[in-house]
Order: sequence, then structure tokens, then C-alpha cells
Amino acid sequence: MKRYLLLAALLVFAAAGAAQAAMRVDIMNPGQNIVNLALASPLTGPGQAAGGMGGQLQNYIQQNLSFLPFMRLTDPKAVLGGTVLDGWEPPNLDLKRFQLAGSDILVTSYWPNGDSGSKSVQIRAFETNTGGRLFGKEYSGVNSGDLAEVADRFCADLLEVLTGSGDFFRSTLAFVKKTGKMAANVWIVKPTGRDLRQVTNMPGEALSPSWSPDGRFVVFSHIDPKSHALGVWDRSTGRVQRIRFPGNVVIGPSFMPDNKVAVALSHGQYPVIYLLNRVFQKERVLEQHNSINVSPTFDRTGTKMAFTSSRLGGPQIFLKDLNSGATQRVSMNGSYNTEANLAPDGTLVVFSRMTDYGNRIFVQDLLTGAERQITFGPGSDEQPSFCADSYFIAFSSSRGGSRGIYLTTRHGGDAKQVPTGGGQAFFPRWGMPAKGK
Repeated sequence: MKRYLLLAALLVFAAAGAAQAAMRVDIMNPGQNIVNLALASPLTGPGQAAGGMGGQLQNYIQQNLSFLPFMRLTDPKAVLGGTVLDGWEPPNLDLKRFQLAGSDILVTSYWPNGDSGSKSVQIRAFETNTGGRLFGKEYSGVNSGDLAEVADRFCADLLEVLTGSGDFFRSTLAFVKKTGKMAANVWIVKPTGRDLRQVTNMPGEALSPSWSPDGRFVVFSHIDPKSHALGVWDRSTGRVQRIRFPGNVVIGPSFMPDNKVAVALSHGQYPVIYLLNRVFQKERVLEQHNSINVSPTFDRTGTKMAFTSSRLGGPQIFLKDLNSGATQRVSMNGSYNTEANLAPDGTLVVFSRMTDYGNRIFVQDLLTGAERQITFGPGSDEQPSFCADSYFIAFSSSRGGSRGIYLTTRHGGDAKQVPTGGGQAFFPRWGMPAKGK
């Protein structure tokens, strides 16, 4: 948490008994509808536009909402009469001008004590056609250093109201940035590109980071010239430990919902997927076969495990029911499918396939059996992973020349690059870190 208290409390913005608006956006099924949203100018009073932190907060909110593929921001020039209003809530709220501009939602912000120093801001969202309030919140003790966090909180609240999940704006990506041969460390960043920082500084190469469900740890494979190991970064202390196992092979660690780690380790000729206990010691075998079995990933219940196996020759994606022990093949097309990631809701598996045009990302629907290609290059697209909302997907791609991190959705569509600074970026993995830095 920041050293200043940021209290987000529900406000009573309308008369008692006023109904909340019921607008919902179905993002999980194809053919999602587009929502048009307008931002009224931030105010310090009736007809008085905020000229300090209000404008900065508005810019952060605009940047955030540009990452939502189903959201279209209304051009202020399209609003007859302008966006500076005489009020920020009914009855002194002119919704008609925004409705005429094609907006479905209007967001207002009000700084009752001015927008400089450490002040409170009230943010409300309304449906333009009914005047119904989607929600209203106050953020107290806000200063200039808090504006990005306030924007994230507001956008998470708005997204949750519209879709049922605000996880995108609450999440943090762990990824690997490569700086040379056998030189790569773990970094973290918000999916919008903010709060970028390096969290490990170790000789050798980090691969395949994974967040713990409680947000405390990131585990990763680590290779130096002498050995393979499991790397563990502790967010609470900032310390990194390197854990060796017999056999010198550590591939694709992943956390289960109970905060235990599954990882492929050496066991004779072929790697075996083990479950580790909470102090990162072998507990039991999750998958073993006379073939390569690596890269476990789980749904949020911990009862389904997707993984990559060579048991049929070339690598393919398999799904194991950890309750019954039953295993089934998931990828039915292509001869080289790897890097599976199971959606938290257990309905989809996303993976990378080698094609004649480079690697591409595919999604397999576990309910219908339908397969869908969701990236088309250019370059090579690899290492996909699902956000906690089972909607957004991050992946690495060389489409921009240098390898970078991109975002798409379970339906595909135009990919948006995550700003990660200079250097090549690989292995994006979503996490929901606990509050505080």
C-alpha cells in the first residue's frame, strides 16, 4: 500500500431507494457488443473544470480504458455543448447531450475541495438512456502520486459492474526480460505498462515465471552454466532463493490454487510432473509416462491439469482430471503443440502451435470441442497465458521485430502491446498480487 491512505467507500449519491443500473456486457461469448463511454470533464464545482490532478486522473482513465477491446471512448468534439457540465449527478446532469453523441455510459468526477494537494475525488458512472447509476465511489487522501492507482481502482470497479470481473486492472504480469546469451531476469508490470520493475538480478537465465495465488511468490525455472534450479522470489522480502533437485532438470513450474507448486523434474529418462509442498520439496507425482511430460497448468479449482506430452510422438496438449486420474488429448490438429495454459474457469485451453508461417496461438474449447486460431502474426506468437478473468490472454511475439508482450482475448482480435521498456520480453504470466508494494 502507498503510505497515504486510499479509502474507497461507497457513497450515497442519489435519493434513498434509487435503483442501480443493470447494464451488462457479455464478453465470454463471440459477438460481444461494443460499449460507448464518455468522460465528462472533471469538476471542482458547477461548470468549473478541474485544472490540476483532475485532468491527470482523466488521462490515466482514458489510457486504461483503451486496453478494453469492447470499449469505445466518445470523442469530446462529438458532444454538442461540450463536456463541462453544471453538475455531476442527477438532477443537475445533462445526459441527453452524451446520448445524442452515441454514448451508452457517462462517467463524471467531482473534486469537492479542489484538485491540488491531498484531496478527495468522487467518481460516478451512469447509463445515458435511463439515467441509472452504475456505481459511485469516493477516493480519499488522493495526491498526485496516487492517481494511477485510483484510475486502476475505478476501471476495475467499472469493468466488474459491466462484465462481472475487474481482474484485468487488479492484476500484474510477471515476465522474463532477456539481456544477452544466458542472461535473463524476472520483471513485473501492470498489463497497461505501469509499475514496471525488475525483481531478480541473478547470473544465468530465468524462464517460465508463475505467480502464487496469494500474490507472495513468483517461481521460475533458472539455468546457469552448471545447473538447472527452481527460482523463488518472495515479494514480501524481495529475496530470491535457488532450489536444486536431483537430476538437474526443472521445467515449467506452476502454482496450484492451494499455493503448492507443480513442476517437471528429472526422473530417469523422462521428466515427471511433481507436486511440491509449501517449502518446495517433492510431495507426490502428478503425471508420469514413458515420454516427456512438462508445463503443468491448472484451473481455479485445482482439479484439472493441462500439460504438454510427447507420448504420441510430437508434443501435444493433454488434460488430466486429478480426481479420477483420467487423461485425454486436447490438441487434435497439428504435429507440434506446446505451452498450454488452462483458463481459470476450466472451459478453455490456450496453446502455441508450430505452423508453416511461424508459431500461432490457438484456443481449444473444452465444452464444445471447437478449436479457434486467435493470432495470425506477423512474426511468431508463443507462451500464451490467461488472466484470472478467463478472458484476456497475454503472449510473447516477435511481430514488432524484437520480442515483446502482447494482449488479446479468448476471441482473438487486434493485439495490443504491453510497454515493457527496452529489451526482449518473454513468458508473460498473470498474477493477482496482494495489496502493497
